[in-house]
Amino acid sequence: MNPKEYSLIAVVGVSDDASKYGHKIFRDLLNAGYPVKGVNPKGGFVLGSQLYKSVSEIEKRPDLVITVVHPAVTEKIVEECNKLGVKTIWMQPGSESAQAVEKAAEYGIKTITACFMVVKGVW
Repeated sequence: MNPKEYSLIAVVGVSDDASKYGHKIFRDLLNAGYPVKGVNPKGGFVLGSQLYKSVSEIEKRPDLVITVVHPAVTEKIVEECNKLGVKTIWMQPGSESAQAVEKAAEYGIKTITACFMVVKGVW
């Protein structure tokens, strides 16, 4: 695990419900020292951190976006990442779709469809 591997990670689908994976991933990335911002269309605050309503609202472009949302939302996130120049999207299990993966490939965005937390040794 190397939190310094990324300058900024955006987690899309952060929830204030502690039982949801969007909350658990955000919490554990924060606790592990990763530079992370949370995204939820409702905004608000979770774990003392401001949530952004979109990836575009974050002041600095993230170098990694992690999706923890419905596949149809991930497809929209791929479009937003393309416009922003984000080069890597990590689609958590259940958030990926064939369309999202294909569209990301067309745009030249690297896509990983596995659990970030397990692969990076956070969990």
